Parts: sequence; C-alpha cells; structure tokens
Amino acid sequence: MTTDSIVLFESEDGEIGLRVEVDSDTVWLTQAQMASLFSTTKQNVSLRINNCFKKDGLQQGAVVKESPTTADDGKRYKTKNRNPDVVISVGYRVKSQRIVEFRRWATGVPKEYIPQGRVENGKEESFTS
Repeated sequence: MTTDSIVLFESEDGEIGLRVEVDSDTVWLTQAQMASLFSTTKQNVSLRINNCFKKDGLQQGAVVKESPTTADDGKRYKTKNRNPDVVISVGYRVKSQRIVEFRRWATGVPKEYIPQGRVENGKEESFTS
C-alpha cells in the first residue's frame, strides 16, 4: 500500500490549499484540515463528525484511520484522519460558501482521478514516491 501527499483542493480565491495524504484509492483529512476548509473551529468539526456517525450511518472503521504524528514538541500522537465521505457529510452540516465550492469539486474529482494517479493543473500525472 503506497502513501503519498498531494495538494487536494485549492479554493478559487487561493485562500485554502489542502495538502493531504493519499492512501491507495482515497484521501485522508485531519480534523484541523477540515476546520480550515470549512472556516470553523476544530470543536465544531468534532461535533458534526459525531453527528455523522450517529445520523448518517457512516461506519468509523471504513472512513476513519489513525496515523502517528509528531508534534512540534517532539511528542508522538495518533491522529484520526477521515476520508471524503466524512468530509462531505460534515460539509452538509456546515454553512459556508467555501464548503459549497468544495462539495462541487469533491463529488467528482477524487473518485475519477485518484485511482489513476493525480491531476495537476488539469493534466493527469502518475504518483511519485
């Protein structure tokens, strides 16, 4: 299983640029990345993630993975990463123009291109390790 990192999404105004982990055929976002994308707090994202699992029927084992990370102070932590199913589900609960832009993008691009490689500036390329 290969893990790479790509710039997944850039907003039309250039204010948001998400570099995310790609693992096999999907991408993974942290709660902090989701908060940045939605222009909200990590606490708000956490509340809405919990509601997704209660109300949307998402199964955590299928849409969440833990990854080790090292903080600035050198301590190691496990970070929960969520796939686009969670991100979009949370996005329907957050009201912002940014999430509308992301939802339009996310419903088409990743599922079409990530299994094949990546798209950069409209041009498909292969992943490099």
